[in-house]
Amino acid sequence: MRRIATIGVYGFTAGAFVDELTSAGVGLLLDLRQRRGVRGPDHSWANSVRLQRALAAADIGYRHVKELAPTTELRRLQYRADDRNGVGKRNRVALAPEYAERYTREILDPFDLGALVAELPSSSTTALLCVERDPQACHRSLVAARLCAQHGLVVTNLCPGLAQR
Repeated sequence: MRRIATIGVYGFTAGAFVDELTSAGVGLLLDLRQRRGVRGPDHSWANSVRLQRALAAADIGYRHVKELAPTTELRRLQYRADDRNGVGKRNRVALAPEYAERYTREILDPFDLGALVAELPSSSTTALLCVERDPQACHRSLVAARLCAQHGLVVTNLCPGLAQR
């Protein structure tokens, strides 16, 4: 049975991130970011090349699924909503309704999730990666919800310093 986990970058160190994936039985990480870099020294380990190196050392596969990344325009829409609500990306707890609706309509609806699911390993968990700490604050939660609803995949959210929820 195929299983999905979601995970963000914020709140993890490189070692804790890989440990969390390993503990969850992750064999493949799908990177859902448009730009695969993270600003600041605390999270430079999550820049694509470094991340792929760390994953390979832990025997975890990596695949960039740029087609599921939000466009620059959509990200800016969310940033404007964050500004109106007085929160930053690292403190966001939920997606703006307009962002969620447009992401679903423009990105998720046209994407063939069935083909993606068919390629996922059945012997290990596949993790959906973006940067936000909380899955509800990130588009990966929309992808995970669709995978659960339409393909019956069980979803686990991996968060730093918390029990799996």
